[in-house]
Amino acid sequence: MCEISCRPLVSVWRRCSCASVIQLILELCSEVVATMIFILFLIYCTPLGTGFEIKSIFCSISESCECDYKPDIKGLEWDLYKNLYGQHMAQDIVSEAVMNFLQNDNPDRPLVLSFHGASGTGKSLVSSMIGRYIYGTAMGSPYIHQFVPTLHFPLANRVQQYRSDLKLWVEGNLTACARSIFIFDEMEKMPPGVIDVLEPHLGPFHVLFQTNYRKAIYIFISTVGQEVVNKLALESRQAGRDREDIRPDELEDGIADAVYNNKNSGFYHSRIITEELITRFVPFLPLLRRHVERCAQRELCQRGECERADVASSVGGAMTYTPNDRQYFSSTGCKLVPAKVNLFL
Repeated sequence: MCEISCRPLVSVWRRCSCASVIQLILELCSEVVATMIFILFLIYCTPLGTGFEIKSIFCSISESCECDYKPDIKGLEWDLYKNLYGQHMAQDIVSEAVMNFLQNDNPDRPLVLSFHGASGTGKSLVSSMIGRYIYGTAMGSPYIHQFVPTLHFPLANRVQQYRSDLKLWVEGNLTACARSIFIFDEMEKMPPGVIDVLEPHLGPFHVLFQTNYRKAIYIFISTVGQEVVNKLALESRQAGRDREDIRPDELEDGIADAVYNNKNSGFYHSRIITEELITRFVPFLPLLRRHVERCAQRELCQRGECERADVASSVGGAMTYTPNDRQYFSSTGCKLVPAKVNLFL
């Protein structure tokens, strides 16, 4: 790297390579300030090379999340429709919400999605899809943060400590990367009161340390509210109504009431609910046998056994279905499919 004194940066620009100056910027400035200076520097350096080349240099020596940020909205939409079975509402809501959010360079609030439905219906699958199509390194990205209550918040008598830790953790990661993704799994096991510490970060008002909190994405995953979803799915089936005709607005209020009033919910009496800080409640319907068999077929193809339709059928027949008198819906969704494939393969 060329020697650099305390002269104005413009004089440095004239004497040094682009890579040298970028390295200097990163050493002397915070990540946010460095990114702002880099944009100006990119304009200055453009005659020396293409913008793509300059960004490549920047990303080769920087840990900025902008370098890993590679949103592919069409890819997400296609994966949802190809690999998420029996969930027309989740497909439509997630595709639309993520597209609208990412296409807005200056969103007025974060994207906050709350997934509700029985185990094995695709909630975790969809959260991983969102991560995969926003960051190039998918769920391994350092900018995607996943919390599991039984691991991170196991003791009900330590709520205040958890609140403090979570606040510092989220603010620290947002300062490092405004486009951070936070996934909170098993919200039905979250001690009530912990998640409310995030309330100030979910609204439209907050900028801290030059970081725009409104670019973040929050995903909450819960089985609370499944009774509301399953009840409507059963009533629709018994009435001869096509499941694809079920609309989100038939379920959202019921889900919100269920999570707010359930003492086992992390959203129990939460201001996040009363202040309407959830962008969309996303219902996941119980799965039919044909959906389970499609999950089994996908699992088989991943193992190079696509032609084994007999195994997929056997897996579908080995599952438990509810209600007992009608056998409509898989009790465990697709959750046990890999184990069943092992059994029949």
